[in-house]
Amino acid sequence: MNASKLLTSLALAGALTAQAQLDTRPVPARPQPSTLPAHWQQGVFMEVFVRGYQDSDGDGIGDLRGLTRRLDYLKALGVSGLWLMPITASADHDHGYATTDFRSIEPQYGTLADFDELIREAHKRGIGIVMDYVINHASWQFPPFQAALKDRSSPWRSWFVWNPDPGPGWDIWGKLPWYDAATQPWNWAGEWKDLPPFKPGSPDIYFGTFGPHMPDFNLRNPVVVQYHEDSLRFWLNRGLDGYRLDAVPHMIENSAKDWNDQPESRALTKHFQDLIKSYPGRYVVCEATAEPIAYGAPEVCGGAFAFNQNYELMKAARGDAAAVQRVADYYRSMSPTMATFLHNHDIFTGQRVWDQLHGDEARYRLAAASYLLLPGTPFAYYGEEIGQAGIDAKADEPLRAPMSWTPANHGPGGFTTSPQPFRPLALNRSRHNAETQQREPGSLFNFYRELIALRRASNALTLGRYEADHVDGQVWSFQRVHGAERVLVAINYGDTPAALDLPAHARALFPKAGAAPQARAALPPLSVQVYRLSDR
Repeated sequence: MNASKLLTSLALAGALTAQAQLDTRPVPARPQPSTLPAHWQQGVFMEVFVRGYQDSDGDGIGDLRGLTRRLDYLKALGVSGLWLMPITASADHDHGYATTDFRSIEPQYGTLADFDELIREAHKRGIGIVMDYVINHASWQFPPFQAALKDRSSPWRSWFVWNPDPGPGWDIWGKLPWYDAATQPWNWAGEWKDLPPFKPGSPDIYFGTFGPHMPDFNLRNPVVVQYHEDSLRFWLNRGLDGYRLDAVPHMIENSAKDWNDQPESRALTKHFQDLIKSYPGRYVVCEATAEPIAYGAPEVCGGAFAFNQNYELMKAARGDAAAVQRVADYYRSMSPTMATFLHNHDIFTGQRVWDQLHGDEARYRLAAASYLLLPGTPFAYYGEEIGQAGIDAKADEPLRAPMSWTPANHGPGGFTTSPQPFRPLALNRSRHNAETQQREPGSLFNFYRELIALRRASNALTLGRYEADHVDGQVWSFQRVHGAERVLVAINYGDTPAALDLPAHARALFPKAGAAPQARAALPPLSVQVYRLSDR
């Protein structure tokens, strides 16, 4: 029996209990042309934590309707796309990566109708929407896993990875990734160190790369692959513009030694990329921390986040001359399909930019320019454009506080009308809020807006090659070239003035467009300057 027929028969046979129903019906492809502007994927994206962005109904939790209300703000900033962290139903209702239903919206965020409205309104403004999709694993509350726990002969058992004796040598980020379902506390909310060890020989030992609460799928099973294919099409058919595929190097494990980034995982990633891009104009970007450049290649994912480069960008912004050189070297060999960023929702990528730079706004601007004017697809993190600080909390929570909209951030115009937002508010919100930042001409918001507008207006900055790079101490200059258009960018990370020789036909674009400058341009300390070189 093929995978589609088996999925259908499982659903029709009621293989799940009444309280554990799951939509596993096949989803036929219905590709429609994209209505977004050409090259929208090369514009600037905003990563949005829906829970923390805008509350529309006063319950203290952000939702899809709230995000839709803020699309005009995002259009004014100039972003071309949004990456939504998981919005599907999850066990934790916050972190979001412990999925319980791959085809439904997290109830606290709204409904499928709210999702459809968000897509329509975003497209009206020329903004694309991609969303997180978690292929590697599900929640322990995912109905098929619960059915597999209750009945070892269940057909759902083969959806997950079981091994009564996984053998020695397993170590993933300092943890043993095998767990005995017979001994797990299924109201799991603690740390891994508090969990009882498994005893070899138990038939209920299962694999979880990211912990006992998120069992890995058995992606050698074509039925599981088919389920994900259908679920990906489910959202694409509703108008979604693409995906951020989570943890793709972990889809297949071959042994205790060969568990990360296996050839089978790369092949599966390419398979899913091809499915998504069979819908015209769609975008795919992958999370692959160990080998991001390999996954960014067209023969694997076609786009990947430039992990580790984010650390170098922040070091360069702090004036580390060696880091400036490493950043320049990286861009010389970087594929234009890479996605660049300063940090994201995971604390291992760094604190919020404000906290990393201790509120130094001059160096904050250098960090922004260091990736917004370069090749690849830049991803800003919500609140980055206003200098929002993190909060005092554990794990990843410092990065996932409510967006600072007004100085108070509650009541009309703020994140919520509730006196109890789901998480504390950023302490620097009195000035670093969207309302104030939009009003002040020299604010971080307006700096981001101007750089994004500059990028959008220039094919060289959007699509161009990276050429003629030169590092002299703490000064980095380079050119972006597309066709006849040539743009020169110069960044001085130092605390002292510097100078740069300019071609005779250079004309200033930023910070103030104007006539041809002198042949030798002065670079003030901690400054960014941009010139057009192609006009003669």
